[in-house]
Amino acid sequence: MTESAETPEDGKPRPRMNYGQGREALLNAAVRVVAQGGLRKLTYRAVAQEAGTTHGLVVHHFGSRDALIEEALAHAIRTSLNTSALEPGTGEVADFSVGVSDMVTADPDIQAFQYELLLESRRRPELLPHLRALYDEYFDATGRELTRMLPDGAGRPLTRLVFAALDGLVLHQLVFGEPETTDAAIEELRTLLRLLAAAGHDAPESAV
Repeated sequence: MTESAETPEDGKPRPRMNYGQGREALLNAAVRVVAQGGLRKLTYRAVAQEAGTTHGLVVHHFGSRDALIEEALAHAIRTSLNTSALEPGTGEVADFSVGVSDMVTADPDIQAFQYELLLESRRRPELLPHLRALYDEYFDATGRELTRMLPDGAGRPLTRLVFAALDGLVLHQLVFGEPETTDAAIEELRTLLRLLAAAGHDAPESAV
């Protein structure tokens, strides 16, 4: 199935996109609009212009601005999870969060978009349920990988602590740059995780 051949907002012809590609292109455009101008700039027209397509096509895909926000947030988190090595699945400390600084450098808008929505949720509480549910995906991925690495597993407080450290590093790199600082800090985090893993291995067995 191909998209309609309507003329884009800027009057320049665009190649046809298939249905799935068109939807993803619109989500990426929504992410860029919010990252660059804040949530108040997110309109059908702005997304259409950013994507090089038509206002009607955005309405067709999402139906409402709230649906567009919710789906763009889910898209942003899925993309971040897929590129952050937050859950490599190996249980090896050395593999944990490899490439985080490269992820921020390669696509800063998708990170900025998430922080914009977090701040906006203080003014629009209706965003909170979506943010909580979607950020739980981050927490769950972090917790699963920590459990693979640590003999004693990882409770929710440790999971939150580790993810908060990574989240803060991403925010700092987004604002200040310095990917090498992010890399060095994550290596320090891995050192702490190695100590926790070693302490778990060395702990005496409980008396029966």
